[in-house]
Amino acid sequence: MPATARIAAFDILLKVESGGYASDLLITHTNTLDSRDAGLASEIVFGVLRYRAQLDYLIGHYSGRRRKLDPEVSVALRMAIYQLRYLERIPPHAAVAESVELVKRAHKRSAMGFVNAVLRKVTRDAVTWPTREIELSCPEWLLARWESRYGAEAAAAIARAALEEPEKYVRISAAGSSPVARRQDIGSQSIVPLLRLEAGQTFLDLCAAPGNKTAQALESGVRCIAADLHFHRLIQMKGMLENLDASLVVLDGTQPLPFARAFDRILVDAPCSGTGTLGRNPEIKWRLRPADLDDLQRRQTALLANARAALAPGGVLVYSTCSLEPEENEAVVAVVPGELVMETLQRLPGRDAGDGFFAAVIKYK
Repeated sequence: MPATARIAAFDILLKVESGGYASDLLITHTNTLDSRDAGLASEIVFGVLRYRAQLDYLIGHYSGRRRKLDPEVSVALRMAIYQLRYLERIPPHAAVAESVELVKRAHKRSAMGFVNAVLRKVTRDAVTWPTREIELSCPEWLLARWESRYGAEAAAAIARAALEEPEKYVRISAAGSSPVARRQDIGSQSIVPLLRLEAGQTFLDLCAAPGNKTAQALESGVRCIAADLHFHRLIQMKGMLENLDASLVVLDGTQPLPFARAFDRILVDAPCSGTGTLGRNPEIKWRLRPADLDDLQRRQTALLANARAALAPGGVLVYSTCSLEPEENEAVVAVVPGELVMETLQRLPGRDAGDGFFAAVIKYK
């Protein structure tokens, strides 16, 4: 494989360290690569992010010491060790030599000898992981939360599922003039049917981007308003919803909604921590902090309250997240007033197919 794949992976992983998202960065950084190089870059990026705790332990194991490294050096070592231990058919000399070159390219010449010496010691011999946090490559605080909530076996299954490449699911959309195949996780596909949509109903998708659920809802013949806070995300949706009966609106759903009418059906697929999607968004587990859940809950509660105010009598509202955390799920819907009733469901990675999801179906008595 040409070195361009590893250069792209290196640059992407450094940007993830600074707050970027791997999936978005892979699109922009690999669009000029051939399919084999793009595939290798994606494999390295997601593999390093999924197994980061194991890789960092192995850096200390092979170097014989623990020390803080510059981000460029850490990323180069993680990449190389991932290729050497976790990938088949990668020539060891290529992984080592090109990782040393990546350090040089990043103007960290003084670390080149250290990187080379560490990587020359890497083997595929079994390693005894000292903690479950390292073995499962997942922060202990998340494991402890899941264990308390779902039990030890389920918590470990969630973490192990996050180490695997997610299965790809395709939905054939019947909306529009001809069927269209769209990639959409099976867990994501399970949410829209909860709305019990019928042709002619008015439907508000309050947090619509990236648009898969909107497109799925439009198959029912509803009259749809798709709203999102970010204009650029709605623009990205425009191509997907072309020739479909949907109006796109930029608005902040945490503020009172500007609509004069009430809606028969409302979907609040709320922005969330995404802990049910760690297999496809592994950077989340290293970035999320407990305090983030309180801020997310405040916004989610406001979204649900404003959506509820726009629900027509006899209507149905579905609140959903791809989070496993009760602060974003049960605690949010707990504020629903007594004149409404609801049923809830939970999908767990490692137990159910696809991403983890929570949903509450809310309707008038």
